[in-house]
Amino acid sequence: MTEKFKTVIGLEIHAQLKTKSKMFCRCSNDPNLGKPNEKICPVCMGLPGTLPVPNCRAIEMTIKLGLALDCKIADISKFDRKHYFYPDLPKGYQISQYDQPFCEGGKIVIAKKEIRLNRIHLEEDAGKLIHSKTSADSKVDLNRAGTPLVEIVTEPDLENPKQAKEFLKELQLVLRQLNISDADMEKGQLRSDANINVIKNGKSSPIVEIKNLNSFKFIDQALEYEQKRLINEFEKFDGKKTKQTRGFDSSTGKTYILREKEEAKDYRYFPEPDIPPFRVKDFIDIGKLKLDLEKLPSAIRTELANSGVRTGDIEIIIKDKKKLAAVYAFLDKGPNKVKIASNLIVNEKNFIKLGQDARLDLVDLIIDESLSSNVVRNIILKNISSGLKPHFVFGSLSDVQDLNSVIDEVISENPDACHKIRNGRNEVIEFLIGQIMKKTKGESDPKQANKILLERIKNDK
Repeated sequence: MTEKFKTVIGLEIHAQLKTKSKMFCRCSNDPNLGKPNEKICPVCMGLPGTLPVPNCRAIEMTIKLGLALDCKIADISKFDRKHYFYPDLPKGYQISQYDQPFCEGGKIVIAKKEIRLNRIHLEEDAGKLIHSKTSADSKVDLNRAGTPLVEIVTEPDLENPKQAKEFLKELQLVLRQLNISDADMEKGQLRSDANINVIKNGKSSPIVEIKNLNSFKFIDQALEYEQKRLINEFEKFDGKKTKQTRGFDSSTGKTYILREKEEAKDYRYFPEPDIPPFRVKDFIDIGKLKLDLEKLPSAIRTELANSGVRTGDIEIIIKDKKKLAAVYAFLDKGPNKVKIASNLIVNEKNFIKLGQDARLDLVDLIIDESLSSNVVRNIILKNISSGLKPHFVFGSLSDVQDLNSVIDEVISENPDACHKIRNGRNEVIEFLIGQIMKKTKGESDPKQANKILLERIKNDK
């Protein structure tokens, strides 16, 4: 049944920008907001007589995102008032952008599919409600009110819930790579509204907007549920109601109706009278922003793949700036060292704690000595505790004289196993190596021990 339907999805994504101050006042834009209503002022409280002053750094971050995503940057832009009434919106309107946003067009590519952007604009966040668990009371916290909020609006190019989730993940990486937002969904720094409808034989279901999805899991679940609901109820639609707004209950995995969808006219947009239209280039050095743009995740993936990093490792590394920086330090050292370093970064959690000189020294040591993972782990731990270079640590771990004495003990304790090895039955070698490692508490290199053990057994006839 599903094959006959075409699913159409578009996203409206809000990301809090990591500026020092709020969008239109000098209150601290601190992600650790502290006590309710502790970081507010007459401007973000919307008190009469106050005047907003735009945060130039937030505008710069918005345009930086637009440049990175191949948007057209506006020559002249302005702010507008978007009216709606809600307890956590103290002014009764939100300062946003309507018909002259900073960025238009653009794209993000996921799995070789280009998802077009409609626009990127800048606005202020609302506050939030704190609901009591013991009564019907709710309290208003305005600490978040006025936080710079960039909104990314896609075209309806997404074809299924999984694709929408992957798009959101890629955008999160972009925001973090550009260092303009921490984009932590658990902290409300990245939120998404999702618009979905299904089409069959030229007939469309109503367009449903699902509000405030704040995790990758929830956006997938909500869209999956709504897609199935629209398909199951498709024959009931009469075409009269074209838009609807719904919420998502994560405890049941179902959406529920909130209201009929507002149109732009319902918000009674008009130009913000306290902030005149302005020429963007008079405030922002766009040329410098272009020159200073960080590499996007897509370009990083290509570069790491061309350097020999495994695909699975790339996706782990690209999500962590420390790991990414550690890999980049090896890109000019040759593909073999890049492979070893990326493997250590992904699989040895303490490798990233080493200084860069120690990392380089350890990778060289692994190439020279063909070290086992257990020995590498011991070297890392001893470097962290002592600060000695990996080559010096390895020398103490693999002291040949001490190792010879241990091997002598193992040979004398296991004459039958040694006899079998002399007769070509090498299956018992692992047992003897295990005994050596046990006696040295895992601090000997098994490959070196294996080499010495075989030489001693074969020469001791």
